[in-house]
Amino acid sequence: MAIVFQNESDSELVTGRLERLAEYLFKRLYLHPETELSVSFVTPEAMEKLHIEWMDEPGATDVMSFPMDELVPGSEGELTPPGMLGDIVICVAVAAEQADAAGHSLLDECAVLLTHGVLHLLGYDHATPVEEAEMFGLQGQLLADFAAADPDGEA
Repeated sequence: MAIVFQNESDSELVTGRLERLAEYLFKRLYLHPETELSVSFVTPEAMEKLHIEWMDEPGATDVMSFPMDELVPGSEGELTPPGMLGDIVICVAVAAEQADAAGHSLLDECAVLLTHGVLHLLGYDHATPVEEAEMFGLQGQLLADFAAADPDGEA
């Protein structure tokens, strides 16, 4: 499993828990152990550049996902083929604002955004009410199950 975390933000974000979450998501979504994923934490300026370039929308957003090999979740009997899942980019400043508004920690918000990004890389979307219910339901279940499996919940 090749999961690379890069912190290009101004924050001293500790990613140990997020790394464990990524590994957990790989197992739960039956991704091949040789699947590659890159997760970058960036400044609002860097995120705005990506947001304009890829979505033609100004301003920084919380998370963007860039799929590579168009992998889909595997199953208990069949893992996905090995490949490049893609890149997830998280804006730490926007995540911090959202964490404050939601009343939880920055680390918890980054966990939500990481899970959301992985699901997008696997083809999940929330463009329709049915898709939204499926994606956010799975996202909530994965995060709840991870919290139970990783009880220390820090770093």
